[in-house]
Amino acid sequence: MSDEYQIPIPPSFHAVHADSRGRLQRALREFRARYELCEDLAQALTERAQAIRYDLGVTEADVLQRIGQGLVQADAGLLDGEAGWVLRRLAELLDWPWPAAPDSDERGLSSLR
Repeated sequence: MSDEYQIPIPPSFHAVHADSRGRLQRALREFRARYELCEDLAQALTERAQAIRYDLGVTEADVLQRIGQGLVQADAGLLDGEAGWVLRRLAELLDWPWPAAPDSDERGLSSLR
């Protein structure tokens, strides 16, 4: 059986689901489904993020922080590290700078919890 999956998954998302040796910690099918969910979520949040910035007149960093607080909630349905990836991807899609938070880790958003 050939693997005909056509969507390229970025190394940054792979890192979220990899162990210290770079091996995936999830089945390939689940990993791909998680990527599609996270990418779709980031894409869907672009319009909302722009509306928050315009309506409230806050900075891009404030918008990302507000959205990030929602993403780390248990009912958001994201696994460990995915909220941080979605937020970084959202910033990338909007061409907004990613604010470096000294107390956040690379796999998630510990500063928002």
